[in-house]
Amino acid sequence: MSVMVAVGSVRRCLLSAAYTDAKVWEQRESDPQNLAELASLMDRSYERKFPISSLTISRFVDSISSREEVEQAEYYLYKFRHSPNCWYLRDWTVHGWFRQCLKYGARDKALYTLKNKVQFGMFPDDFTFNLLIDSYLKDEDYKGACSVVEEVMLQEAFDHPTTQMLSLYALSKYLAVKPDLSWQEERNTGAALMLAGMRQKNSAGLSAQLLGHALLGKVELARGIHAVFHQMPLIWTPGYLGRALAVMESVCSHAGDLKLSKEVLDYLQSVLQELSSTPASKAEEEGNTENEAQAPDEEDELERAKLPQYTAKFTELMGRLQAQGKVDSDSLEALVSRLVQEKLGTCEEPDVAQFQKRVQDWEAERRQLVSREKEMREKAQQERLARQAARAAR
Repeated sequence: MSVMVAVGSVRRCLLSAAYTDAKVWEQRESDPQNLAELASLMDRSYERKFPISSLTISRFVDSISSREEVEQAEYYLYKFRHSPNCWYLRDWTVHGWFRQCLKYGARDKALYTLKNKVQFGMFPDDFTFNLLIDSYLKDEDYKGACSVVEEVMLQEAFDHPTTQMLSLYALSKYLAVKPDLSWQEERNTGAALMLAGMRQKNSAGLSAQLLGHALLGKVELARGIHAVFHQMPLIWTPGYLGRALAVMESVCSHAGDLKLSKEVLDYLQSVLQELSSTPASKAEEEGNTENEAQAPDEEDELERAKLPQYTAKFTELMGRLQAQGKVDSDSLEALVSRLVQEKLGTCEEPDVAQFQKRVQDWEAERRQLVSREKEMREKAQQERLARQAARAAR
């Protein structure tokens, strides 16, 4: 089991070799195909407006053996998604597509189809998401990893602890380099931190949740609540800064050893100060410089009017946290790295067992489809022979 995440190390390995090992996947029953023949079959079928079976596109993806063939498969996945059979893209085909992209150095294609999920039908499961995030983390491409985490957030797929920890690790590493974020990136990053952090009942999770609320609150007061929840899996009730303060209050009231990162608390304080020093008229003017911005409504103005109250509450809660020794000097990055080092390994075993069971189920379903396909071909052949015999008897 391999979880090496010491801050400052040159090479980081998060998921173990057992987790990323492709042996279970590659031991499936083989069904060798000629890609040129499959492509020709699909082209002819599309020209004649015949449907393509899910087995055909699955076989094409399984038979990929080069980067060039990955690009061919991308085209046929798009065509399949826009065909009458689009709802029948199999889960194992989606998983196999991402496996093939990683195997043949086409991670950019994996991310492109994920970002354009509606056009390609790419809605991966948690295990697939984890493999993709980990591949970016191993290359220390934290921005790329966060691009995948953003899709996890949009697909509301933070159900498993492994995904939560990998996501928080990617986000904390990316934010540690102090990137210059657009307001949309602040919103997306904030939403991912908040939603993943809410699933982790520990100092790292609460600090992430606090930072997420702070980022969302900043966008809310600068651009209005509509800019926060539009096309996002977030509630449309105003008050994200108030929710950030609620996180602080919950830690103050907790009898255990939960703490909040001083770095994150300082950021929330800076957001409150920045918003308080920016006149509402100027914030509205800046908000209206982009097409996506909405003119602030009455709710937005009421929320902005609460800033003095929020600032005073922050000062009070900060004093209580300090008095109770609940301010952690570690950064969010350090807290998450420690969490991953302590907990990630224990979360892997059930994930791997579940994936093995999933592959077995996929194989059973695939064999059923193959059997049905064979029966239909035999029936069609019999009907064809019967028609030929009837014509010959005339």
